[in-house]
Amino acid sequence: MRVLAVFLLTRVVTTVILLQFAANQAQNSWTGPSPSYVDFASMWDGRWYEIIASAGYPSVLPVTDTGEIGENAWAFMPLYPAVVRLLMAVTGLGWATAAVAVSVVCGAVTCFVLYRLFRHSLSEAQSLIAVLLFCVAPTSPMMQLAYAESAAMMLTAITLLLLVRRQYAWVFPVVLLLGLTRPSGLAFAAAMGLYVVVRYVRRAREPFPRSDWLPAVALTGWGLVVGFSWPAAAWAVTGSPTAYTDTELAWRSAYIGYQELFPFTSWFQSGAWWGDWWFGAPLVGIAIVVLLVAVFVGILAAPWTRRLDLFSRAWVAGYGVYLFAFFFPQSSTFRLLGPMFPLVGALAVPRSPLFRCTLVALGIVGQIVWISICWAVDGYDWTPP
Repeated sequence: MRVLAVFLLTRVVTTVILLQFAANQAQNSWTGPSPSYVDFASMWDGRWYEIIASAGYPSVLPVTDTGEIGENAWAFMPLYPAVVRLLMAVTGLGWATAAVAVSVVCGAVTCFVLYRLFRHSLSEAQSLIAVLLFCVAPTSPMMQLAYAESAAMMLTAITLLLLVRRQYAWVFPVVLLLGLTRPSGLAFAAAMGLYVVVRYVRRAREPFPRSDWLPAVALTGWGLVVGFSWPAAAWAVTGSPTAYTDTELAWRSAYIGYQELFPFTSWFQSGAWWGDWWFGAPLVGIAIVVLLVAVFVGILAAPWTRRLDLFSRAWVAGYGVYLFAFFFPQSSTFRLLGPMFPLVGALAVPRSPLFRCTLVALGIVGQIVWISICWAVDGYDWTPP
């Protein structure tokens, strides 16, 4: 009941913030002026999910005036819009209402699962604080917007809980569902690969029996299969082996034009672009990228983080490797850091009331800043969430 109370109370706070922004929202590409809550909550990529729910995926990729592949629905996974479509058929609800409802329910389930996950490494009070920090995080409004993030976080949390409980057989179907919700298969493969390496290195002082290493290796391979299944599906339908990657590259073309995808180069490309934009010095941006990598490694090695279970830490590390390999940082970065949510458990370790209250206040302020910069539309807005 306390977990539910935390979820509901924090959602009231976030709803009030979103309603205030909606009341002041001007007419834009998705809504008229002062839209309703559900219309405001289903802007941006929510429209892509609506297109998928109603029309599916194109068999012919759109081409720009310069002959490049344009933005299209293949960038988005099918499970979330399929579930919303099913709810619409059963209840008669419109797209926006049904999509927000699915996200809210998934967010609530995530909180319950997270609490149980954290209880494996934290006290009861710390676990509840961790859920609170998760619920007030700057991008926590995603739990009540028409995006697949809420469903993906739910499935990720379920996956981690199953791993901690050594219920490996159930992890296979859940990871498949996760990979059909958000592009997470390769991140999961990286996480399980790191887990295997760490357990192998520690085997002298911490036995790594066959009952652990065999399913861990199998799940690493399964993550690779899931990760490449969606690009394979796009290839099968469109006839283009690079349909998925070409589609993803279309989104970064506004920054650096159309280029080939080379793993582990995107952050440096972005650093150079932003360094030139903000400082007139690309090398400054690249230096910041190097600094961010060092900070991330430091966070993983911090004593508070090491209180978490190994699977959660491996997931955060593996997902970080995945982002560093393929993602081009821009305003969506904050949203895409969301799957690293197990780190709220590390922030819940200190018992200082002042520290905890400060984090809650900063989270709520962060929500206002994130909605203002990334979600609310202000004229020609080039900072998508």
